[in-house]
Amino acid sequence: MEYVDLRSDTVTRPTPEMRAAMANAEVGDDVYGDDPTVNRLQEMAADMLGKQAALFVPSGTMGNLAGILAHCQRGDEVILGKQNHTYLHEAGGISVLGGVHSCQLDNQPDGSLLISDIEAALRSDDPHEPVTRLVSLENTHNHCGGTVQTPETTRRIADFVHPRGLKVHLDGARIFNAAAALNVNVKELTAPVDSVMFCLSKGLCAPVGSVLCGDKEFIKRAHRLRKMLGGGMRQAGILAAAGLIALQKMTRRLGEDHTRARNLAEGLSENHAIVLDGAPQTNMVFFDLASHVKLSTAEITAKLKDYGILVSASGPRRFRLVTHYWIDDSAVERTVSAFRSVLQ
Repeated sequence: MEYVDLRSDTVTRPTPEMRAAMANAEVGDDVYGDDPTVNRLQEMAADMLGKQAALFVPSGTMGNLAGILAHCQRGDEVILGKQNHTYLHEAGGISVLGGVHSCQLDNQPDGSLLISDIEAALRSDDPHEPVTRLVSLENTHNHCGGTVQTPETTRRIADFVHPRGLKVHLDGARIFNAAAALNVNVKELTAPVDSVMFCLSKGLCAPVGSVLCGDKEFIKRAHRLRKMLGGGMRQAGILAAAGLIALQKMTRRLGEDHTRARNLAEGLSENHAIVLDGAPQTNMVFFDLASHVKLSTAEITAKLKDYGILVSASGPRRFRLVTHYWIDDSAVERTVSAFRSVLQ
């Protein structure tokens, strides 16, 4: 059976063009800095995001970890949202491996942080307290519904914390989705921040990898941290070749995923067993089960699989469906029909 896989955009497979590029990639030893394909990827990423330099890393988690540790010393504090991916889903690495304390603020419904909350969280110059060093943001914001942060929102936070000696790191795993949704150049979203990580292996379809961007001194520190964390790769140009196509071509078509997410949400909205969060801003559709539904999410997931639809729950009565390159119009129709059959 050919499955419609809506569990995440991490399930994307490399395109035929990517596979061909990987097979023919020019490679070297990236630990020595002489893999030409990796170097081209890093140069292209830095240029596209308006930063001086970039570093290819195996995963978004490593990118965020290396980025935060490059900004902070042991005992420093990073301010972030309670729904931030780094806080929820990255195994506590900044604390376990970096000794970095975190101060978690309430996210607003759109994923943003209030300036007043950040101001209240700033530490005084007191030896009893950690040093506030960094604010970490997320765009698009996964747990808040795939919402986007505007350039103005990010700029306000950066303009507030920079004069106070803090840096801003952006978990931009899906930053190109945000740019597509807002119809702006991605540089507008990254210009206010000191560092940004984005993933190649989600909606951009590359099989492996993320990129961390910032100024040259920051990337120099992050490069050492990547080695320390076990992220030194050798003939990584085989992977970077797919990343080049991801940046050159896949970034331009993300609007199609957003359109299909809206179509999927519209189709599901006709089902009285489903309570949608609203129209999706990007490629994520979030909804809850209506109170009268007796089936558990596990039972619904199993029944949908029998129809060839793969989904995963994001809460006891909540689902997240994610569209991507391998979800076409017929897949959307199949999904709506399957939910109708399961939740009669």
